[in-house]
Amino acid sequence: MDWQTTADVVPAGFVPEAGALALLGRAPATGAWREGDPVGDRRFVGIGDLPLESGATLPGVRIAYEQWGTLSPARDNAVLVLHALTGDSHVLGDAGEGHASSGWWAGVVGPGLAVDTDRWFVVAPNVVGGCQGSTGPASLAPDRVEWGARFPFLTIRDQVRAQIAFARAIGIERFAAVIGGSMGAMHVLEWAIEAPEAVERIAVLAAPAATTADQIALNSVQIEAIRTDPAFRAGAFYDAADGEGPTRGLALARRMAMLNYRTAAELNDRFERSWQSELDPLGGEGRFAVESYLDFHGNKFTRRFDANSYIVLTESMNSHDIGRGRGGVAAALGMVQAKSLVLGIDSDRYFPLAGQVEVAAGLAHSVHGPAPVVVSSDFGHDAFLIERDVVGTELARLLAA
Repeated sequence: MDWQTTADVVPAGFVPEAGALALLGRAPATGAWREGDPVGDRRFVGIGDLPLESGATLPGVRIAYEQWGTLSPARDNAVLVLHALTGDSHVLGDAGEGHASSGWWAGVVGPGLAVDTDRWFVVAPNVVGGCQGSTGPASLAPDRVEWGARFPFLTIRDQVRAQIAFARAIGIERFAAVIGGSMGAMHVLEWAIEAPEAVERIAVLAAPAATTADQIALNSVQIEAIRTDPAFRAGAFYDAADGEGPTRGLALARRMAMLNYRTAAELNDRFERSWQSELDPLGGEGRFAVESYLDFHGNKFTRRFDANSYIVLTESMNSHDIGRGRGGVAAALGMVQAKSLVLGIDSDRYFPLAGQVEVAAGLAHSVHGPAPVVVSSDFGHDAFLIERDVVGTELARLLAA
């Protein structure tokens, strides 16, 4: 998801020129943040060893995070913002040293905005398994070699348990709100069930209670695109002699994902059947504009993400099922005590609205009753990032509740 995470909002009709990809230069083997890179606005905290649902233990876990605003003396104004699949801790701020992209929710979080950093102390961690400072596959394992494909399988629940430990490590016992979209919303639901005493409000944006077979199928082909890239080298590509990483596979996975995140209506309206430059694709030389658009963003994505992290986090999303071991989804939703906002998008073809309908119906303390807030948008799944006015209005209403 590459808005900076999934959106990549560009002006209607924008088509990268043929030389645009060349201007990006050769992609690095990984776009992960590595030790010795500029820290930027990141902070770091260790949470020790992390026991996993699989029975394994991930040793010496570190969380990278960013924060904005001031924690009140009563420590009662903390808001946790959780990112989507390819997001990170950089919710707010410019691109620059240490940050390949500008903040992914700058129109929602900040002074005077819906999540007002003059009022709220906002904290955003990079998820465990990610690639922007928290322990992940590009991090060094105890043998001082990158974890790579040896990195253990993580569930959404594992990641939330790491987030709970992180919150305690920075001295926050209770959040006024926990907010997230897409994968971040999966984490939100687990927070409300795993640590109900630590959550006053939740916002679940564009995510289901459990990942469906269709969604797992969509995810699985992206994973295979990466693994079949010859430069993947079974995940051990960080110090390849030729400097090549699985950038073609990762870019292809990204292109596939963007088709899940956006809609046919948006792509048809924006690009129609136009082609790039003066070369007609029907003549065998040119390319359709939409192809160039997907290529550009796929290749840009490889500059800021890691192929192994993409696999780890996508498999975590496949694991998502709040009802697992809790008597089913309805029973799990019945455990939630927090005031809640559930928001879905009418054109979402990745996590269709039916998933949010199920979540909202099962929550006893929804600020909007037993139905989700429905955003009408041509942007599909990405609308929770792009439709900032309506999303911001609903978040402000939740925070005032």
